[in-house]
Order: sequence, then structure tokens, then C-alpha cells
Amino acid sequence: MAVTRSAVKKAPAQARENPLNLFVWEGTDKRGVKMKGEQSSKNANFLRAELRRQGITPSVVKVKPKPLFGATGKRITAKEIAFFSRQMATMMKSGVPIVSSLEIIEGGQKNPRMKKMVEQVRFDIESGLSLSEAISRHPGQFDELYRNLVRAGEGAGVLETVLDTIASYKENIETLKGKIKKALFYPAMVMAVALLVSSILLIYVVPQFEGFFQGFGADLPAFTQLIVNMSRFMVKWWWLFLAIAVGGGAAAVIAFKRSPAFKHLLDRAILKVPVVGEIMHNSSIARFARTLAVTFKAGVPLVEALDNVAGATGNSVYEKAVYRIRDDVSVGYPVNMAMKQVNLFPHMVIQMAAIGEEAGALDAMLFKVAEYYEQEVNNAVDALSSLLEPIIMVFIGVVVGAMVIGMYLPIFKLAATI
Repeated sequence: MAVTRSAVKKAPAQARENPLNLFVWEGTDKRGVKMKGEQSSKNANFLRAELRRQGITPSVVKVKPKPLFGATGKRITAKEIAFFSRQMATMMKSGVPIVSSLEIIEGGQKNPRMKKMVEQVRFDIESGLSLSEAISRHPGQFDELYRNLVRAGEGAGVLETVLDTIASYKENIETLKGKIKKALFYPAMVMAVALLVSSILLIYVVPQFEGFFQGFGADLPAFTQLIVNMSRFMVKWWWLFLAIAVGGGAAAVIAFKRSPAFKHLLDRAILKVPVVGEIMHNSSIARFARTLAVTFKAGVPLVEALDNVAGATGNSVYEKAVYRIRDDVSVGYPVNMAMKQVNLFPHMVIQMAAIGEEAGALDAMLFKVAEYYEQEVNNAVDALSSLLEPIIMVFIGVVVGAMVIGMYLPIFKLAATI
């Protein structure tokens, strides 16, 4: 037994010492037909032996050259992880072994980084690790919630069911995130375009009119003079505005990522913004309900599930509230009573949680809450987009139209005096 345990313990270390390399090969099969391909292996000798085992006589086996400038492909997205989970669940439910499933998924990847990651996961599992242990080596792609759910699925012997649940969860969460991004970034982008167009008019167009106006020999209308003064200021100090915009944006992003206090302040402020704040409230409630339902259904203990849920709410205000709920539940309070104490959740959500606890179906009730609030977010975002589009168009028209009218006022004044 001691020898077996030693061998198992050495497997992960060996996996780290022998990373896989990607090789390109050429050869002929038993019929003499030329073949070529790409395959990962520890070294060229291992690959040659593997090809001979498959009935291929290799003529060329060499490491695949790295792309120019060291390009390694785009980053791995949450959607790719969701699709990976769905593929794993589907193949494992069909009876395909986990290593074979990973080989099939690996072969279908177009993103080199994703392909390399699946490759490493497969190699780690072949070396003796479980799936939860293998994906734990990639915390950037598989968060703590994902790892805990997989670990719970392995312990209960229902890994394929848990992977299917994770896939559905991630697909729903990504759809919800897309809705939130649309609500926040669409108007911001249009406003940025409006400011850019205004700046171009002030810096390049208005100065041309100013030279033309100087030949009039008369005072300019007050509105036109205001635009000319703004143009002079922008021509002289445009670099300062650009530096402030870029520097301020970079500072805000860095502070948001590195300063919990600033992130909490910004998250709290967003929740108080009319319309957008309500969307963010509903989004956090939906994410809280769905994440807790998924983890609890997978067999994760409630206190541990709440610990995982906190970071998945997408808002630091709700994150702190969930940690408080976790602390209250850990000392014996029911979930619905703990939710009531934080004063963030609507009465309907608290009542649904109470009914779920009494009936022993907390996860089912939370799924219903998640579906309801996800639909609320969808409706609110669609309504906001429909409302904002004409408002933004009117705003751009007023800004650009005001400048055009300001530039033509002296011409109208001159025509009236002739």
C-alpha cells in the first residue's frame, strides 16, 4: 500500500516536470499513403512510438514552430468554459470516458490557449489526478465555485449531471451579463461618439469659420462667440483634455480592480442610479438565487455554498450582504431570516426562500426566483434600450445642430443687413 500511495503522490510532480509539447509529424500508413498532422507529446520519441502503435511509420517529427511575435491566441472566455462544460456533460452522459472526452474536445479547439489548457487537464488526469484537482491548476479559467461543484459531483458520483448543471448555469449567467453590458455600455458608447464628433467640430471645423468671420468687420452674435471661444480653448488645450480622459479612465480601472473600498463605493453608487440601479439590483438577486440553487442542488453544504455565492453576485454590496447571511446561517438562523436582516432582498424573495426551507425544496424555489428576476432584467434592458435610442439621437442632434446654427448665425445676420 505504501508503494501505491507513493506512486500516486509522485504523479502530479511528474506531470509538472514533463509538460506537453506540440509536434508536427509526417509519415506513411500501412498502405503507403502519406499522412501528416499535429499531436501533443512529452517528446519526439514518445510521439514516434505512439504513431507506430497506430500503424504509421513517421518520417518527420519536430516541435511545431511558435507563431511570430509569440502570439498564443486570444484569452479563454467564460463562453468557451461554458461550452467546454456542456461538451463534457454530453459525452460523459453518452458513456464516453473522461480522458477520451477531453481528447475529442481538445481536437475541436480553435483557440490555442483553450486547446493547451484542455491538453494539460487531460494529461493531469492521465497522470492520476481527479478532474477537480486538474482544473484547480487553472484558477483563472475555473473559479472556486466551479471547482467546488465538480468536487461535489465527483464525491456523489454524479459528475456528468453536475457538469450539465454548471453548463446551464454559466450559459444563463453569461446571457445575463450580456444584458447588463448592453444596458451600461450602449449609451456610454453613443455619448462618447457624440463628444468625439463635437471635439472634431470645435478643433477642425470652427477655426475655418472663424477666419471667415474676421472679414465681416462686425461683432459676432453671442452664441457664435461662445462657440468660437470654446473652439479656441479646445485647440489650445486638447492634449490636456485627452490626458485627463485617458489618465482618469486608467486610474478608475486600476482603483476598481485593486481598491475594495473604491469598488464598494462605485457599486453602491450604481445601485442608486435611476433605472440602471434597479437593473443592477435585479441582476444581483438573480445571480445570487441561481448560484445558490446550483451549489445547494449539487450537494454543497449551505454555509459553504453561501461562501461561494458571495463572489458570484457581481456587486460588492451584495457580496458583503451574502457574507453576513453566511455568518448568520452558520450560527443557526434560517436563510430567509438572515436575508431579511441585510435589508436588500425584496419581500417576495424572502418569502420564496421561507417556503422552500419549510418544504425542503430551497433549490427549486431559488431557481424560480432566478428565472423571474432574469426575465425582469431582460424586460428592463429592452425597455431602457427603446427609451434611450430616441433620447440619444435627440441629444446628438441638438449638440451638432447647435454648433451648425451657431456658425451660420453671422451669415444670417449679414444677409439681413443687406
